[in-house]
Amino acid sequence: MNSFEDVFQAVLDYCSESGKIGETAKGLWLTPLKPARLDGSDAVFYCPSEFQKSIIMGQYAGILKEGLEKTLGFPVNLRLIVMDESMPEEADIDPENFPRIQEDIDRAFDQAVYAYTFDTFIVGKSNEFAYAACLSVARSNGTDTYNPLFIYGPSGLGKTHLLIAISHEMKKNNPDLNIIYVTGETFANELIEAIHQKKDTSSFHEKYRSADVLLVDDVQFISGRESTQEEFFHTFNMLHSDGRQIVLTSDRPPKDLRILEDRIRSRFESGLIADISTPDFETRVAIIRRKAELLELNIPDDVAEFIANRLKTNIRQLEGAVKKLKALKQLANSSPSISMAQSVIRDILTDEQPTPVTVEHIIQEVSNLYGVSPEDIRSSKRSAQISNARKVAIYLVREITNMPLNSIGEEFGGRDHSTVVYACKNVSAGIAKDSNLRDAVESIIKTVRDGSR
Repeated sequence: MNSFEDVFQAVLDYCSESGKIGETAKGLWLTPLKPARLDGSDAVFYCPSEFQKSIIMGQYAGILKEGLEKTLGFPVNLRLIVMDESMPEEADIDPENFPRIQEDIDRAFDQAVYAYTFDTFIVGKSNEFAYAACLSVARSNGTDTYNPLFIYGPSGLGKTHLLIAISHEMKKNNPDLNIIYVTGETFANELIEAIHQKKDTSSFHEKYRSADVLLVDDVQFISGRESTQEEFFHTFNMLHSDGRQIVLTSDRPPKDLRILEDRIRSRFESGLIADISTPDFETRVAIIRRKAELLELNIPDDVAEFIANRLKTNIRQLEGAVKKLKALKQLANSSPSISMAQSVIRDILTDEQPTPVTVEHIIQEVSNLYGVSPEDIRSSKRSAQISNARKVAIYLVREITNMPLNSIGEEFGGRDHSTVVYACKNVSAGIAKDSNLRDAVESIIKTVRDGSR
């Protein structure tokens, strides 16, 4: 371990793997801790509030100490130093009530569900054109308006909301419409399953080609999958020629889907293309207020602006912050404050750095591209296709995570340092000569990094 921060990250990983604390509880109570120092046998952390300290010491001190001992190799004493004394005194809670408190938090999260409709979508400069196009399509009743409509933008900015809003609006106006919503990944997986099980794919064809309206979310996931692209091409053509509406979303415009076949890319570009970008400050504040309103939570202006100033690139983060603020407000029995907002979004902020990218995610993306299983990539099999996939996966793990070479080798069936070096050099040389390989690698890097934000 290079620092006490690294130690704490390993402890958080241990807490997750142990199954002794849920991800919601870990994010709400443990992640906001700031590692201070390891003073002999004392592990010292800064804690946002006395309220937070009472929760941790009463409920989670045991798992923290256990994780520290497993990581450091010796027992430690846990010390929490409160950095913010502004939480109300009535927030102190009897440890015997912790099970009920956790149930209340989970219930607050579960109940924080609202309909993805046009009424609940906050319109701003960053999304007004995409919103108007989707609304026009929804009110056309499935009659070939802006066909296809292609919406693109980074993850977490409302593309899925708009797709589901189209479905809701159309169903409200015409309940008999056959509207199919599917993600690009699900479409691909259903086709793979049908082929793998050696089933007649006619039922698969019938499902999608009978749609009056086809809504495909994250269509970029069909890129690089030959059989999936072939099936999607024919489905698209049949629906389009019959004048049935198609709406697609992606994390990038069609021209940047480099490993997508040209004939499909041209179909995507034949209709209307609209983008969604990062919302401005005023729109973010409006989003926070709408989320809070739907949760029956009154957020003061300074608290809403505090959150909007710190969570700038992802609407899901804004929603998550409001949900956590609602849960903490219920526990503390006090109005939302700046100190409470600091506590509930501290784990979301992390200086706006992406969450750690897992090796499994990278291997899965390479698996999808090459049509081999993750198990094959990690195995000792040496067929050309599996070997090429393995080398690309090793290269990407090194490129994206900067893991030590020996650690990368361990992830791929215990391969040694020299094998990892060879794979990285081989792929690097291939990228310099083969534009298709370069495009595929760049596409996976973008997909993995965008997906981790």
